[in-house]
Amino acid sequence: MEDQTTALAPMLYLKNLAAAIDFYKNTFDAIEQWRVSNPDGSVHVAEMIIGAAIFRMHEEVSNDNNFSPDTVGGTTVVMGLLVPDPDTVAAKVTAAGGTVLSPVKDYEYGYRQGTVKDPFGHHWMVEKKTARPPLGSE
Repeated sequence: MEDQTTALAPMLYLKNLAAAIDFYKNTFDAIEQWRVSNPDGSVHVAEMIIGAAIFRMHEEVSNDNNFSPDTVGGTTVVMGLLVPDPDTVAAKVTAAGGTVLSPVKDYEYGYRQGTVKDPFGHHWMVEKKTARPPLGSE
């Protein structure tokens, strides 16, 4: 067995993985690591990487309790994505059909961040660290 560093690899549930793969490639410069297709050619599960951050996607299926934002009418997780230029990433998301939930701006705790919703209903906080947080906040 190979040694691994502890890492978090979230799983996003979606109704159309092929469209999501293309969206994440074009907006987040994600790289597809692998995919498993269904007999009809649709994508069942896939893994992508943005920089060093891995995330997985799975199609919504009726026999489990893992649902896409479309099905539940919202999301319970915000994906934090630390990037060199959150303004550019947020602009790419909106240009590709996403929505700004909170504009990118500087915060007193030392981050420049904003939240966007992708066309599949997942929320992404695009951010970068700009300064050390004030004393007492760490």
